[in-house]
Amino acid sequence: MSSTIAILFSIMVTSALVNNVVLSRFLGLCPFLGVSRKISSAAGMGGACIFVITVASAVCGLIYKFILLPLDLIYLQTIVFILVIAMLVQFVEMFLKKYVRSLYQVLGVYLPLITTNCAVLGVALLNVQNEYSILEGIVCGFATAVGFTISIVILAGLREKMEFNDIPESFQGMPMVLLTAGLMAIAFVGFSGLRG
Repeated sequence: MSSTIAILFSIMVTSALVNNVVLSRFLGLCPFLGVSRKISSAAGMGGACIFVITVASAVCGLIYKFILLPLDLIYLQTIVFILVIAMLVQFVEMFLKKYVRSLYQVLGVYLPLITTNCAVLGVALLNVQNEYSILEGIVCGFATAVGFTISIVILAGLREKMEFNDIPESFQGMPMVLLTAGLMAIAFVGFSGLRG
């Protein structure tokens, strides 16, 4: 039992910090750069991604283990995973449109882009590639999404502070954001010492 908890904790730390989906694997850069203007919208996108990636990891793991693997249809995994992710994002979009209209308007076009966010599909495929059990896949998906949320909220906080800085004209806008994201990626390399 304690070894199972240790394995799950190791997967959680590794997925969230050491192999951060944005800063180490460079997946999900579109929403990372596009929605990180304000902390509130970044946190909203992070929350939506936590839900979608966690549930997608669970559903894709179940479909892979109990349908694709026994029927020898592994070659369909990418298409099936994309369909599952699209359905989940549609659900999140309908929920936010009905109950959290302000967040729905802030996220705008980036909400449907979660469907094509390669981080979501990447986690589902990495779970299969790493031969995680369904529970390990769910933990990996949740931790990866938390790592995405940490990254996007930190960048949003930095971008809000940078609005008041005197930045040379050639660095204003996206060049400064990319430079900041690069420095964040270098900082996250420090977590590689946590790898067990």
